[in-house]
Amino acid sequence: MRPGFADPVFGAQAGFSALMNAMARPGRIQRCAVLQEPPPGLCPAAAAALLTLADAETPLWTDAEGEVREWIAFHSGAPLVAEPLRAQFLLATRGMPLLAALDAGSDEAPQDSATLIVQVTALDDSAGWRLTGPGIQHGHRLAVAGLPDDFAAQWAANRAQFPRGVDVVLCTDTRLAALPRTTRITEDR
Repeated sequence: MRPGFADPVFGAQAGFSALMNAMARPGRIQRCAVLQEPPPGLCPAAAAALLTLADAETPLWTDAEGEVREWIAFHSGAPLVAEPLRAQFLLATRGMPLLAALDAGSDEAPQDSATLIVQVTALDDSAGWRLTGPGIQHGHRLAVAGLPDDFAAQWAANRAQFPRGVDVVLCTDTRLAALPRTTRITEDR
């Protein structure tokens, strides 16, 4: 079994800091290099985000298989669920589930919604979508490779549920960016 955080306290603190900065500054790419050697098929940023967020009390769904799935179960202790709707945290390593199929919380408890961690092939904050909303002063750019072609439409439907809705963390290599449910995506044509 490959190790998790070399220093569990420092690793979790550094992962939490990267995630909170990403959520507070939607679309801004954060470096998260606290976990260097997760199993093949799991990028370091996604592994660190998952170990920071998931624990024995949080139902987790993942499409990962084999060594990655075993590593996640061992290091997070989170109960693995078969249905994405039942998960508080989700890790998509090969293909993203539909946002509409995830728990968006309720009007009374929107904080109970799911957070989806998605491994993508590239993040670039110099081009791409135009992001606006809380935490973004004048608009920000974000290009993401490796999401479904209809992601922007799925996101618009997710955002329309506010205060309910799913939050998304995008990860590649040792970098991550977040899309809180309040973020508006505009596609350039």
